[in-house]
Amino acid sequence: MTRINRDAVVAIVLLLFCGVMFWASFEIRQPDYGVLMPSTWPRIIIGLMAFLSCIYLVQSLRLTKDLGDADPSSPSAPSGGGFGGWFRHWRNPIYCFALFFGYLASMPYLGMLLSGISFVFLLCTVLGGWDGKKPLIHLAIAVIAVGGMWSLFTYGLGVLLPSGALFDNL
Repeated sequence: MTRINRDAVVAIVLLLFCGVMFWASFEIRQPDYGVLMPSTWPRIIIGLMAFLSCIYLVQSLRLTKDLGDADPSSPSAPSGGGFGGWFRHWRNPIYCFALFFGYLASMPYLGMLLSGISFVFLLCTVLGGWDGKKPLIHLAIAVIAVGGMWSLFTYGLGVLLPSGALFDNL
C-alpha cells in the first residue's frame, strides 16, 4: 500500500483554496463603467496558481510512486543537537527573513530602488556564495531586476514609489 505524501496533501489543499477563491471572485462587484472587469486579474492569478498546484500534485504523486512505500516528505533530523543543529538546519530561511526585515527597515531611509537592489544583491550573495565572479553576477541581477521593476512602475505606470529620507531633498 502506498501512502500519499505530504506534498500531495499540500497540493490538494492549494487546489481547494484556488477553487474557493475563484468562486469568491464572482462576488466582486461589477461597476457600470470601464471595459475590463475588476475580477479579471484575480481570476488570472488564481488560474495560474491552480495550474502550478496541478503540476505540484502530479510531481508529488509521481515521487510517491517512484519511491514506493518510503515517505519522501519525512523531515530530516537537524544535523547535530541543540540550538546549533537547529540553526544549521534552518539558516537559509532565517537569513531570508533577517534580510527582508533589513530591507523593510532601510526603505524609509534609502528608498525603494536602493534598498531593493541591496536586498536582492545580499540575498543572492548570502544564498549563492561570495567566490569568483558571483558577486558581480549578483549585482547585475539585482540592478536589472529591481531597476527594471522600479522603472516600469515609476515611468511606465506613474506609481510614486518611496524615494527615502536621504533623497527627499534632492
